[in-house]
Amino acid sequence: MSLFPTATPTPGPDDSFGGRAFAPRDDGTVVGVGIDVVEIARLSAQLARTPALLERLFTPAERGLSAASRAARVAAKEAVGKALGAPGDYSWQDVTVERTDVRRPYLRLRGATLRAAEEKGVVHLHLSLSHDGDVATAIVVAEREPGVRP
Repeated sequence: MSLFPTATPTPGPDDSFGGRAFAPRDDGTVVGVGIDVVEIARLSAQLARTPALLERLFTPAERGLSAASRAARVAAKEAVGKALGAPGDYSWQDVTVERTDVRRPYLRLRGATLRAAEEKGVVHLHLSLSHDGDVATAIVVAEREPGVRP
């Protein structure tokens, strides 16, 4: 028997594959999942054409980052909105990406976005960022306590 609560104890219908299946949770733990992709060069061109966009999209701490890191931040902000079901009065300034001492990224919310997360009972946001070539991506998983529904 697996120690993972969502893992099946036996292989699935295709016994030739073997292994262990990890089925989706059905206890309401996952509030939402968001993913977004941003073209780094396209965002840089938009920022060059419209300098005020830098202040609209980014918090002061994010403005001095590299083009790839800024694109990953935009992707993260979009992914948060998708994971939370696109709160109506969402502001780009309501979401920022910070890093732990070992450089692991995490999200800090405020304003309408924080209120939307709290209303949905979100207790944790998982974040993964990546950039390769000319593309930056972010994935966000919003999670609440198992079995708790707002």
